[in-house]
Amino acid sequence: MSTPEERPQPVDVPLINISAPAGQAVGGCGDGCGCGGDDEVYECGLDPALAALLVNAGLDPVLVEDVAYRAIEEDLDGGVDVTSAATVPEDAVATGDFTAREAGVVAGIHVAEAILSVVCTEEFAVERHVADGDRVEAGQKLLSVTTRTRDLLTGERSALNIMCRLSGIATATRAWADALEGYKARVRDTRKTTPGLRSLEKYAVRCGGGVNHRMSLSDAALVKDNHVIAAGGVAQAFKAVREAFPEVPIEVEVDTLHQVREVLDAGADLILLDNFTPAETEEAVTLVAGRAVLESSGRLTLENAAAYAATGVDYLAVGALTHSSPILDIGLDLREAEQG
Repeated sequence: MSTPEERPQPVDVPLINISAPAGQAVGGCGDGCGCGGDDEVYECGLDPALAALLVNAGLDPVLVEDVAYRAIEEDLDGGVDVTSAATVPEDAVATGDFTAREAGVVAGIHVAEAILSVVCTEEFAVERHVADGDRVEAGQKLLSVTTRTRDLLTGERSALNIMCRLSGIATATRAWADALEGYKARVRDTRKTTPGLRSLEKYAVRCGGGVNHRMSLSDAALVKDNHVIAAGGVAQAFKAVREAFPEVPIEVEVDTLHQVREVLDAGADLILLDNFTPAETEEAVTLVAGRAVLESSGRLTLENAAAYAATGVDYLAVGALTHSSPILDIGLDLREAEQG
């Protein structure tokens, strides 16, 4: 189990207020959340204590609740869980243990709770055995839930899907963070995320010891090759963004040391070294001499991560953290049901 210092630290993420224009329905909380009228701001319907835990983790509880409802609605498709309804007495109550089937790093425990809470409408109690960001071993209990057996089985797969996915990302990120231990370089994610799950997947990166790049196209600029072609050159592209959005941080992707000099002279805040070798990266670090932040991208593997970090680069951008990480195998072990 990790120490509090090793766990993901809360980040300042603004909550999303979802308001409905007059006469227009807007989703966000799901049925039963107590949303107001058309002109009111939707309120989160999750348990306040759980919502507070999500906020402390840098997650928007309204978004998490929306994900929860969408996951359950997708699984039920307007019907009922026919298998559980047929095989489990309506009043049966049971405790289930979410258990790691392999070693890794956990992420998404509170998100799984949120998913279960929207389907477990009666008795619902949880016992948390670990925290997000903890390293766990195979066979270790992560979360125990006591509720109506039917409800638990109905929500089981949706809760497991998200916890396995986020824990897989956290586990992969931790492997990169471990490979960079002793260097100043940090592993950083990209926008190569699952549509609708970006904030959750980037949270999982933080759980694994990584850091987040921009959350959207609007909070920072990243000038890439197609922007350079459209603008007529790398320096021209940088200047165009700086003039249009003077307060926005600008990162520029470069392919050569000559381009490094161009954007450095133009005043780039951060330079993305695309497909540079470790030797070329070291030259770029010497050339920049601390006047801009440097990020390596392309050609990166766990095996060469330390070689890139040793050059003095600030970040290693790894899109695979969110687009290619295998899940962490987690299962639900039902104890014994009892008649209520």
